[in-house]
Amino acid sequence: MKITQIETLPVTVPIDRRVGQVKDAKGFRFQSRLLLIFVHTDCGIEGGGEVTASPDWSGETSLGAKALIDTHLSPRLIGEDPRRIRHCMDRLSKTFANPFAKAGLEMALFDILGKSLNTPVYQLLGGAVREGQLPLRFPVMPVGPAESADAARRMVHEGFQTIKLKVGHDPLSYDIERLRLVREAVGSEVRITVDANGGWSVNEAIRAAPYLEEYGVLFVEQPVHRLDLEGLAEVRRNIRLPIMADESVFTVQDALRCIQLRAADIISVYPGKNGGLLNTLAIASLAEAAGVHCAIGSNMEWDIGSATMAHACAAIPNICVERYAADIIGAFFHTERSIETPLMTEPACVRIPEGAGLGIEVVHQLETHLAAGH
Repeated sequence: MKITQIETLPVTVPIDRRVGQVKDAKGFRFQSRLLLIFVHTDCGIEGGGEVTASPDWSGETSLGAKALIDTHLSPRLIGEDPRRIRHCMDRLSKTFANPFAKAGLEMALFDILGKSLNTPVYQLLGGAVREGQLPLRFPVMPVGPAESADAARRMVHEGFQTIKLKVGHDPLSYDIERLRLVREAVGSEVRITVDANGGWSVNEAIRAAPYLEEYGVLFVEQPVHRLDLEGLAEVRRNIRLPIMADESVFTVQDALRCIQLRAADIISVYPGKNGGLLNTLAIASLAEAAGVHCAIGSNMEWDIGSATMAHACAAIPNICVERYAADIIGAFFHTERSIETPLMTEPACVRIPEGAGLGIEVVHQLETHLAAGH
């Protein structure tokens, strides 16, 4: 089997404002600009992938990823056997960085391999260690205290049992007031985590800890800047709550340094950020050997990316979704689907696809429609 063609299709997917506002470092976000990838072979099997690009996250954009794949990465894969995934990814590693672009191509390769063997991708990763539905946590964005409480209350009514409160964008006292109202709104049984996205200083994170404990926070995600692993370790030494590293850990080497510095109790992993499923598996295995848990993170993936994340959760024991609900939340926020059967078939849960490859059927007509507005 040989790769004959690689298609890249930029799409713009509207965000469902009825679910809640989406806010990032540059303000409110009303759409996702993504890149879909279709790898074709000489035997007629097609694999699908997705680039969930974000310039503030990995420095990538959908149009930049398209240019990179079309001009630099695709020529290294044309004529190769897509089933030799490690060999293909090694060829891509000659280009620096761009983890989401590389992950999108790897998704398509795994999709092809699974389809060629008539088996789900999670079987190719060692088989399922969990089945059925994956519980999700809902992110409440950095909006006002009353809006935050209302959003959390609505999502708990929808069935979510874990709320992730975004903090670090406003003064600490404002974040604490938002946390207080959210806890009052959802009651004592619902789990709450906080995610500062690196927005706190070391001192702010330490000062926040007693309030976070008072309101029953499960863990603190990325309290300080992504490059300040020493600061992350200092926070961990000085508070009792578990620390999750997200932006600080993209690569296996990042994970090793995080573990060596004892900077985190939990590492957030997902294929896009890590540059592919193989790297996610490597990071999770390394962390497991060091006694560090992993959780599945997110960059607002659409359907192909979300399906890939679900396969990772199914097959990797150290992605502890039973303790730390998954962040496979993109399907909940986007108004359009790119697959025949939605991944969210129950409230606040994502199903693990059971079909061959990624186990999803792509709707090409819809993607063409969405591409027109990119």
